Amino acid sequence: MTALQAPPAGDAATAGQVARRRWQRSRGVLVALLALAVVGVLLALMRPRTGSEYLDPDSPGQQGSRALAEITRRHGTPVTVVHSASAAAERLRAQPDAVLVVVRSERLVPADLTALRGAPGDRLLITPSGETLKALAPGVEAAGSAWSTPEPGCTLPAAAYAGSADFLEATTYTAPGQATKCYPTTGGAGLVQLPVDGATVTVLGATRPLTNEHLAERGNAALAMNLIEARPNAVWLMPDLPSPGSGGQKSFGELVPFGVKLAVLQIVIAVALVALWRSRRLGPVVVEPLPVIVRSAEAVEGRARLYRSRRAADRAAEALRAGALERLTGLLGMPRTAASDPAMAAEIVAAIAAHTGREQAEIGAALYGPPPVDDAGLVLLVGVLDDLERLVRSS
Repeated sequence: MTALQAPPAGDAATAGQVARRRWQRSRGVLVALLALAVVGVLLALMRPRTGSEYLDPDSPGQQGSRALAEITRRHGTPVTVVHSASAAAERLRAQPDAVLVVVRSERLVPADLTALRGAPGDRLLITPSGETLKALAPGVEAAGSAWSTPEPGCTLPAAAYAGSADFLEATTYTAPGQATKCYPTTGGAGLVQLPVDGATVTVLGATRPLTNEHLAERGNAALAMNLIEARPNAVWLMPDLPSPGSGGQKSFGELVPFGVKLAVLQIVIAVALVALWRSRRLGPVVVEPLPVIVRSAEAVEGRARLYRSRRAADRAAEALRAGALERLTGLLGMPRTAASDPAMAAEIVAAIAAHTGREQAEIGAALYGPPPVDDAGLVLLVGVLDDLERLVRSS
């Protein structure tokens, strides 16, 4: 049997180099794909999870609130479900001792808010919109978001008896000094209660305590029931979608659907990632031997022949003067931009005259005078420029 031999060290090194080069070429693509995956997960988490059954007291789905409504009825508090603000206001006038529970307030139009503002009774606003806050809970403003299960941190009986509740994905609020603030988090409180025009208005920034899915968790059921059972009757307003054109004045951002905003955000992030990937920093300079070595003297001679073949004595003189000016200004300690600055011409000529003893008119004609008309004039100009540079160097 022939024994297996280890591969040569050179082959192993070559394989390692190949693997390293492959990784360097593909790591940008892998990082971009990983970033896109992370962005996709974040956008999926940000997608709205509300459906038609969301907080509907007649819905047995996970996002509905039928369980809470049935438990409240069994505890002796009738729950009347209405689907319009006018019906809710009429019911409150007939039962002024009822509490109005308002959900999906983004569907309310200004006329609905006006009708509710004039109705009697207490109000329980569940994650109200900004317009609803201004109309029914003046002074209360949205402050941010909460992602925790805080303790009540207040003396309000409805919250104190319930204990900790689920305020994940909840909205926090700031309120005037006379308001009672419960479930405090960074920047605000998840539950705010304040008196408004002789009635008690409670603003709850969490919806999970009311849903069938999370009702049995922590103190969710106790908190929701305590807030609704504060009055002997409850009117649950689940507004229908408003008719087109009845929503009043809205900004462009409010009219754009949330899904469109997420799609635009995803496109912007994808474009940014592609731009970062394509604009990655270049690697080190690769040294490559030239196939032909061209000596400097040959390059100069070839360029001179081109000038001569085209009878471009003016172009040749311009190139010679520019090179001489750069070298002379460097020798004189002047700024690098002095050679190309026409305003420095007089100063340059005076400095060269001081170092060489030549006349300024001669120096000015050599550096800034008219171009030579023939080859003989060009050769004479080269001689003068060489003399000036030699004298400046030796001075």
